Amino acid sequence: MSLQLQLHLLTQQTRFGFLHNNNHFSLTAFFPLPYSSHHAQTSLSFASRQSHFRFRPSTTVFSAVTAEQPPGPPVRLVAVVGNGAVSPLNSASWEEVMLHSAKRLKWVDEGYELVVFTDECIQSNGQMATRLQKELQEADILVIVAVTNKDSVEWIKIRSKTVKNVICFESSPDLKNRLGGYDVQNEARGSIFGNILGNSQVDKTKESNEVVQTVSEAWDRHSSDDIRFCLLLIINAYIRPVPVLKNLRAKGFSTLNCMLKNCGRQVLNCLLDPNCRKALQCLNKCSPVDQVCNYRCIASYESTNLEAFSLCVLQKNNCLELEAEVPDKPCVPPMVAFRGQNMSHEIAEDLFVGWLGSLQWSWRVVAGQNPAYDQFPCQYQLFYRGKARGSFWYEPVFQVKTLEGQMVWRRRKYRVKRGKTPGTFYFSVLDNGVVSNEFWTIVEVADDLSWGLFHYHGAARVAGQSYTGAVLASPDGAFPNERQRTKVVSALQKCEIKEWELYYVDNCSCIDPPLGIPEGSSLHAVVQIEDPNWMHV
Repeated sequence: MSLQLQLHLLTQQTRFGFLHNNNHFSLTAFFPLPYSSHHAQTSLSFASRQSHFRFRPSTTVFSAVTAEQPPGPPVRLVAVVGNGAVSPLNSASWEEVMLHSAKRLKWVDEGYELVVFTDECIQSNGQMATRLQKELQEADILVIVAVTNKDSVEWIKIRSKTVKNVICFESSPDLKNRLGGYDVQNEARGSIFGNILGNSQVDKTKESNEVVQTVSEAWDRHSSDDIRFCLLLIINAYIRPVPVLKNLRAKGFSTLNCMLKNCGRQVLNCLLDPNCRKALQCLNKCSPVDQVCNYRCIASYESTNLEAFSLCVLQKNNCLELEAEVPDKPCVPPMVAFRGQNMSHEIAEDLFVGWLGSLQWSWRVVAGQNPAYDQFPCQYQLFYRGKARGSFWYEPVFQVKTLEGQMVWRRRKYRVKRGKTPGTFYFSVLDNGVVSNEFWTIVEVADDLSWGLFHYHGAARVAGQSYTGAVLASPDGAFPNERQRTKVVSALQKCEIKEWELYYVDNCSCIDPPLGIPEGSSLHAVVQIEDPNWMHV
């Protein structure tokens, strides 16, 4: 088959801007974002999240804030949740989850207003019920979560008739979904969306079908990143454009022309390489927003031709015409002192170096916030000073389960530079052909180095991906003891992260990790490792 014909097949059918066809290869699903040790922010996956493909939102790694945009009109969302209903997010209440989602929406746009009610106010029929009724009169979107009480259902059905967009999750089947003013039929299994009514205008629009499918898939992953993505997707489709979703739109033949003109050899080599071709075929079967699926494809079929392809198409020529910036929210302050001394760049670097020297690694990841990247098994962090003066490096080592069921080790290498404020750093990596830049903050490290919390914002610009997250680490990968839990929760609060958002790492079977650092590297400068209890971990 000719190269031109292969590329033509690649452009058949679009899915929110993802070139997609069940019978052919998918180019846009092919590029994940780099995994930054911890990872992986919820969020979206135009590019799966590269190598680690943080490849980071979410899932959706979708915690992105783009360049300055003119403020749009306010978008009013109302959520009604079942009183006392428990979510699958580590058993947090749905009320708490949705209140936290309201805050996270503000990181994207201050004009997104989400107010949350429980259906207890409906049953009591007091002032809060009156307020809810007033909010519904002005709402652009009504989100109903875990509402099953018969009286609440009838009250909502009567008073939500004027709301054009109604989304029901895990609620009574008597509550109907509505998009753009047109009803959407519930599935028999009672989850979110089912088939769109055949006679509705929504059924005539392919994008509406894709909205339904994508929202369903995202919600079923039950993460705070994916919940926010669901809301943003509805806003983008039926209220007004969401700037952070602009990269989901297809570029058409400009992408094809760019690839033919600049990367013909790399594309042909990929198509002729069994592993590279299998990677594309595998990615084509993944949902565009399922970053775990996308990453497993890359990890299973990594090759030099795959890397050369993404380096040419994305990094060097930006054929997909994507842009993403490192987000600046939430604003996370670094720790200001350690063991009674004001934080300095030297101390901060030593805290990253951590246990390396006494142990074979700096830290082991206990848990992370980003659902797509922070849950890989057996995550080891290696921080060290390089041979060159002032150089500092970070190498995450982690396991991935391939499609054949094998557990394989992966290792990446990041260049680290000091930030303006001690305790902050800039990371960069060329991962599977794509550059990822990240901003890290040392949030808190215990005086005895029994645990540390590190936050990150990141972006792979040419892959159109922005993300945020955090990793909790310890010497042995175990959660800090109960005496430390209060301090850990307090540190998480500085990152605007709830404990129930964390994904815990499986550290049970970590055999023969490829550790070690380059000869001539150096470790601590000022911080001493004094606790002998961890020396034989």
